[in-house]
Amino acid sequence: MSESEFLDVIAVGAHPDDVEIACGGTLAKLVKQGHRVGIIDLTDGEPTPNSPGPHVRLEEARRAAECLGVHKRITLDLPNRKLFDNYESRTKLATEFRRYRPKVVIGFGDKTPMASPDHWQAMQITDAAVFYSRLTKWDDDFEGTSPHTISAQVYFRLSFEPQTLAGFGSSFIVNIGSTLSKKMNSIRCYETQFPANKQHVLDRVEDMAKSVGMSCGYKAGETFVTTRPLGTRDMMQTLLGTPD
Repeated sequence: MSESEFLDVIAVGAHPDDVEIACGGTLAKLVKQGHRVGIIDLTDGEPTPNSPGPHVRLEEARRAAECLGVHKRITLDLPNRKLFDNYESRTKLATEFRRYRPKVVIGFGDKTPMASPDHWQAMQITDAAVFYSRLTKWDDDFEGTSPHTISAQVYFRLSFEPQTLAGFGSSFIVNIGSTLSKKMNSIRCYETQFPANKQHVLDRVEDMAKSVGMSCGYKAGETFVTTRPLGTRDMMQTLLGTPD
């Protein structure tokens, strides 16, 4: 693989649509800013109640990625509804990190009570894969890919969940005012998941983004939590930012 195919950022979800709901606006903005962005779905999301089969859900995921402008979408063959943090899951994801060599990984940051337990497993798998990615003297377990150290890891929250997480040093909000429509259009691609009788879910996602954004003067925003305290080399740039 050539260096031009490497990715700057990879967002990891348990199922197709997780990433779009949680941070689709941020991914679209990163693309707009010139970064190479990828999505990894740990499962294909099947079976699911309203989908006729994996081919439909994968096509929805493809169209959603196209809406956001992301450069690469990968679907691993781990099992939906039976996703567990184990050695096989960790090495499969770490292999993709070693292959595409991202600087930043974004993924789930906590349990999602009364929603899929796959989300919590996805967090643990992602945490482990970030660590496994950099380990040396273990190349045979990662399809011969070479070690890669990921510089930063951040956690996202689904729009249905509280936007804060206890026990972490820093959180921040990304201004997605200019990419909110792309986020919402990408979610609408999942027609099997959000038919007409679930329009209220999309309204809730959009309202949450607007509420989060307004808390810091933006039209819309998405919240992230850092795994380490967040520092800055330029206080004024961090505090005042640049126009969207």
